[in-house]
Amino acid sequence: MTSCERVRLADRDVELLRLLAKGLPLDAVARRVGLSERTVRRRVRGVCDRIGVSTRIEAVVWAVRHGLF
Repeated sequence: MTSCERVRLADRDVELLRLLAKGLPLDAVARRVGLSERTVRRRVRGVCDRIGVSTRIEAVVWAVRHGLF
């Protein structure tokens, strides 16, 4: 299920990917969005599972290719 039409990411998840795309480390992303680093890891892992990729980098590339930012 990697088609953008089938996968709807929450705005908060897109924001996490956007911050990761800027090169911020997970702890900085967590501070920016007011979550724990562990929660950010879990949310990003969930995004990866939903879009069918293995890594955060692949998730960011997927988001860019699908025009999410």
